[in-house]
Amino acid sequence: MINVRIPTPLRPLTKGQGEVTAQAKSIAEMIETLNASHPGIKSRLCDETGELRRFVNIYVNEEDIRFLKGKETSLKDGDEVSIVPAIAGGSSCRT
Repeated sequence: MINVRIPTPLRPLTKGQGEVTAQAKSIAEMIETLNASHPGIKSRLCDETGELRRFVNIYVNEEDIRFLKGKETSLKDGDEVSIVPAIAGGSSCRT
């Protein structure tokens, strides 16, 4: 079983849960499994072509999957997966 941390913007899809579990051997499979239990989550994470949206960051045991194998990154029981929406924008501080 994999523990998946759900960011606040996606919690309405998980009935308010901040953490859910999934049975999966890869990130791609985890997304499909999550979507089966929580319909709509895949469309928030992936674009029309099935690729991860560029503002979605996923970490496995604190490692960014972009530096591993992306959606093909392997998962094993006990792994901790964090879905983190990228924070865009901001302003520069001038004094």
